[in-house]
Amino acid sequence: MTTYTYYFTEIDCPNCAARVEAGFNKIEGIQANIDFMQNKVIVKSSAVMDESALFDTLNQISSKLEPGSAIHRENPDQKSDHTFHSHEHEHSKNNPFLIGRMILSGALLLIGILCKQASWSFWILPTAYILIGYDILYSALSNILAGSIFDENFLMCVASLGAMALGDQAEAVGVMLFYQVGEYFQNRAVDQSRKSIESLMDIRPDSATLLVGDSTKVVSPEEVKVGDLIVIKPGERIPLDGKVVSGEALLDTMALTGESLPRSVSKGDAVLSGSIVTDALLKVEVSKTYGQSTVAKILQLVENATANKAVSEKFITRFARVYTPIVCLIAFVIAAGGSLYEGALSTEFIHRALIFLVISCPCALVISVPLSFFAGIGGIGKAGVLLKGSNHLETLAKLDTVVFDKTGTLTKGDFKVSEVIEANKNRAEILRLAALVEQSSTHPIAVSIVEAAGKPDPKVTVSDVREIFHQGMSAMINKQRILVGNETLMKENNIDFVINDSPYSKVYVAVDDLYAGLILLSDTIKDDAIAAVKSLKEIGIQNTVLLSGDVSDIALAVAKKVGVDQAYGQMYPSQKVEKVKELMDGGNVVGFIGDGINDAPVLVSANLGVAMGGIGSDAALEAADAIIMDDKPSKLSIAIKGARKTVRIVKQNIVFALALKAVFLLLGALGLTNMWMAVFADVGVALLAVVNAMRALKVPS
Repeated sequence: MTTYTYYFTEIDCPNCAARVEAGFNKIEGIQANIDFMQNKVIVKSSAVMDESALFDTLNQISSKLEPGSAIHRENPDQKSDHTFHSHEHEHSKNNPFLIGRMILSGALLLIGILCKQASWSFWILPTAYILIGYDILYSALSNILAGSIFDENFLMCVASLGAMALGDQAEAVGVMLFYQVGEYFQNRAVDQSRKSIESLMDIRPDSATLLVGDSTKVVSPEEVKVGDLIVIKPGERIPLDGKVVSGEALLDTMALTGESLPRSVSKGDAVLSGSIVTDALLKVEVSKTYGQSTVAKILQLVENATANKAVSEKFITRFARVYTPIVCLIAFVIAAGGSLYEGALSTEFIHRALIFLVISCPCALVISVPLSFFAGIGGIGKAGVLLKGSNHLETLAKLDTVVFDKTGTLTKGDFKVSEVIEANKNRAEILRLAALVEQSSTHPIAVSIVEAAGKPDPKVTVSDVREIFHQGMSAMINKQRILVGNETLMKENNIDFVINDSPYSKVYVAVDDLYAGLILLSDTIKDDAIAAVKSLKEIGIQNTVLLSGDVSDIALAVAKKVGVDQAYGQMYPSQKVEKVKELMDGGNVVGFIGDGINDAPVLVSANLGVAMGGIGSDAALEAADAIIMDDKPSKLSIAIKGARKTVRIVKQNIVFALALKAVFLLLGALGLTNMWMAVFADVGVALLAVVNAMRALKVPS
């Protein structure tokens, strides 16, 4: 299926968005997902129709189900200068004309109440009602004609027109006025919330200063090519990934990693787009185009995060679809039942039914739940952990078991040759031969051996270089067959060698099937690895496991040092997958945290795959559900606390909204409240839920 991303305008509430989404999904061969928080429509389409026909069909459905709405190919919220910002649409719920209508209709309502005995006042309240409610009446009628009856516009129209029919014109105007005022403030609150959340990841570069000869030219980042030189002045954001060719400066990487301390860079150092140069001018050679840069990939992740909806969000969407028809049926039962009980048409019970309809609007639920997840993802992202969806946030909150990879996760992967044990060759020769075989490899151990041996002699001919999966390498040097690798490689080739049981990474070397010696390498534990495991246990993650491709004694030694409960060594990627599945089959919710390069199968297999992002590792961005941008495993516990807080807020909003609705619905059914109070209760609950949702922005440290 082909995926298309579109943007919508004039869809004013999540309930309306859900109705339009359902309409889209009725098209054969279409899977549509509307992200209300980011005004985005993600459509997966089979080859039923071409893109142009699909786009036109979506627009027709959108305008039919939500009059005035439109679907766009380009994001109207993004300016041409690449500034990432929140755009307030001039829709009917949030523009200056509405404010004027509210003030004028409020004044007319007051005059109508104070002068209701005057002979000339008969026209004031109906005029005020039409002035404040014509757009609601139009929307309700349009939706009915489109076959979509049960929404908040319908509820408000039935309630207010019912009050008019019962002769209470002031109450009808008051209901519509209160509703519009409440919706105005509610939309303002949601818009402000969007701005607050989007500002957390405000890392999109405005422009790039391209060096052309001896002069500079300000261009769009998309225009810059790999190999071009750009200049970044103090206070500017680095627009593209690259390497420093001149200058020394401190970089603010907080938007990428959540770290408050600046990072020092100088000539030869790699720099990432999205960082801010704080104190000096840098000249940078561009290494990636804008589309492949770190900032573009992060923004893509952030902008798509809320498209993957959590179970709670999906439940609320389904709930809202059946909730409104049910309360309408109950309202009818109240009116009809009361009239039957009294033996005649009862205005009292009809009035109670109308109040029941006003209270029943599901706004608080359908707005606050997605907003809570949106805020939670933003807050956790600000702390340096990117989540690919609300569904992953829920899983993160439920984790009870964390499985670690070793190299690059708990250890630095910065190997150093600590000892060379001689057998049939001396130390220098063992290192020289191993380095010649390993010089083409990018594995950290191979790089360390080459560094320890020094620059290889270019006159030496190395041929028939072969990498033997999970064992080592072989090559021909001066007609001699050299084997460099682990115990398995030695055993497979029937080499008579001495097994070493020290807790180091071991590289055995053999020449023409004769054991030459052993290279021992040590890896360094990451600075915060011990703190990472300790913090996980402090928040209730008692089951921690280490899986490593290294020999078991090394895995056990690292696990003991950092405090991990269980350790397993000499594991192939497939064996790691099996172990993770075994833990999951035992009823555990398992998170696997690895480097995202050779652990992709395990990252995919776990309930939650967490990659050490390497500040921009392509493999990490692709394979994992969550990405730790600064490679610090201690960030995982912070993310878990943020996820748990978000889920608590979601549950609070659901319980709070439903409980208050239930109380006021009961009071309304019993005739113990009036319609004005009903509107206030509906709007008040929604506003309180929005305010509570914004608490998810602050992630506990």
